[in-house]
Amino acid sequence: MNINTAKKIGRNRLLRWILLMVGLFAIIALTGMNVFSLYDIRERVTESESERQLKKAEELTALVQSKIYDPFTKPLNIDDQTEASLENNGEISKTLEKIFIDLADNPYTSSIYYTPASKDPCETGTSIYYFNQSDMKMETTGDYSSLVCDGVGLIRSATRIQINNFDLRWRSMIEFDAHRSMNIGLINLTENRVIGYFTFILDQEAIVNKLIAPLIYEYFGGIENDGTIVWLHDHRRDIVLASNNSSVDFSVDLVDNRVRFPRFFGDWIIKVAFLNPPITSAYQDTFRKNIIVLGFAVLFLVGSLLFMFYTAQKERELSMRQAGFLANVTHELKTPLAVMQAAGENISDGRVTEPERLKKYGAHIYDESIRLRKMIEKLLDVAKYDAGQTLINKTHQDLKVLIDNYLAENEEFILEKGFELDYNSEQETDFNVLVDIDSIETILSNLFENAIKYSFETKKIAIKLFEDESQIKLSIRDHGVGIRKNELKNIFKKFYRVEETLVAKTKGHGLGLSIVRNLVLLNGGDIHVESEYGVGTTFVLSFPKLNTQEI
Repeated sequence: MNINTAKKIGRNRLLRWILLMVGLFAIIALTGMNVFSLYDIRERVTESESERQLKKAEELTALVQSKIYDPFTKPLNIDDQTEASLENNGEISKTLEKIFIDLADNPYTSSIYYTPASKDPCETGTSIYYFNQSDMKMETTGDYSSLVCDGVGLIRSATRIQINNFDLRWRSMIEFDAHRSMNIGLINLTENRVIGYFTFILDQEAIVNKLIAPLIYEYFGGIENDGTIVWLHDHRRDIVLASNNSSVDFSVDLVDNRVRFPRFFGDWIIKVAFLNPPITSAYQDTFRKNIIVLGFAVLFLVGSLLFMFYTAQKERELSMRQAGFLANVTHELKTPLAVMQAAGENISDGRVTEPERLKKYGAHIYDESIRLRKMIEKLLDVAKYDAGQTLINKTHQDLKVLIDNYLAENEEFILEKGFELDYNSEQETDFNVLVDIDSIETILSNLFENAIKYSFETKKIAIKLFEDESQIKLSIRDHGVGIRKNELKNIFKKFYRVEETLVAKTKGHGLGLSIVRNLVLLNGGDIHVESEYGVGTTFVLSFPKLNTQEI
């Protein structure tokens, strides 16, 4: 490849990456704009629906106020005759009598009291006036609810403030004690003084069950409405008095808006939650579908980009490993060739004539030729596997016999290296498997070679042959340097060598374990590795067990 061609390939590669990034950016930008637009539409529709529901809640509270408040405005127009009748031992005028009869029929009140300005219902033994609904007349009583004391206390404070106001034009004023009582203070504008106080005890249960609860259902629908949930909540006692959907438990986290009753019911609040307003469901469904489609598109593009980056990185790593492998193999090929060349040159020149030295030189040439042959065989094995040309001849074999034969041929060499063999197998057991004899020999050679190369202090190799219900297993354990956990997933890759100082100083080319794994798989088996750094490594080979009928 010439320089111009290389530059052209580089420019094309750069252009492809630029176009991909521009396209990806454009898709993400358009997706973002679309999502923002859909989200904005949804928010506006939801906000509009929320405002509509909130206005309904405000109308509801205004209607409740009208129902409760308006009947009590009748006693506000007090004339001099009415005041005189109130001060004449509690005898009431015809005007007030009709007012009290009307109020007595009010379903939202339970009792009516009148307290003259000169009396304090909070003092023990005080008698005030009580309207007897059955006889339709005022009666004195000392047995009255503590709510009268509380209500009169509120209205007394309010009227005292008002009578000091020179612009006051009203003959009476009204004050609620939360949701418990309604209190009216009667004022003599001419003499600028308070005449007395009416206290109307409210029937809370009737107000909730006969007025507010039906209105909530009328305005917001019942349990079938899963969009807007409305609660009448007593925040002081933290209880729900009424709701349009009892299946949804009240939670402060769900509340979106709060609407208070104007001027009264201080402890009661209408609380509204917009869970899934029906009018926005269509927009939400469309929004969700668009998000899903756009999300898949973006994920696909991003996944493609990441896949390209990942494969490029893998190709780069493989290329670097191949380059390192070529450099390593070149060096290792030169070493035995240089030794053989030097030994052959000394013999051919006649400089070595002694039989003992000739034998030594011959041994060097033989050893290096064996080493060279093994290296070439490994390269050929990898090339054949990559090309799909690996030929194996699987036959019925006893795996124990194959291991025994291998150890018989190589035990002397292993012992010369200073290693101790610990060989265990179950007695009187047939380890029948369907494998290729040459493949098993290659597998054992590579595993034993690794165990020897990477064991420095404890020189011991343990071989164990055993079986389970369906498999024959061979375990080969060394006490070498071990492999770190983050390296285990890569050790069967071609050209891969562990980045470890002691390992890096040991000659190798990163093909042995790749060959082992390929041959194990071709023979229908599986290989598993366990290792502890600084302790040792164990390789476990598994092959399907043959039963007697299959042999």
